[in-house]
Amino acid sequence: MKEKARKYLHDMLRSIELIESFVANTADFDSYSNDLKTQSAVERQLAIIGEALNKFRKEEPTLSFKSESQIISFRNRLIHSYDSIDNTIVWVILRKHLSQLKVDVQFFTEEDKI
Repeated sequence: MKEKARKYLHDMLRSIELIESFVANTADFDSYSNDLKTQSAVERQLAIIGEALNKFRKEEPTLSFKSESQIISFRNRLIHSYDSIDNTIVWVILRKHLSQLKVDVQFFTEEDKI
């Protein structure tokens, strides 16, 4: 795997871990909705994940993530249509999809070490 591709995987993993730490003490959706600082931090890291994934695809076009087009599209929405972001969508991403993305990123990282 190319060095740049490994860097993008590392960036994605770091962003996922930051998001996990940002919401570690967030008990529920209402708490998240009322915490503008956490929302801002999470959205920034989600944008980084989408950008890093987009760059990763260009470096390693034969490797792919299951939901890569949705992740990149959401990044574009965060950046270009920030005023249409729905906290419920972000919350679902955090609770239902982020952990699987972490597993996928770690898989590619581990595969590269073999």
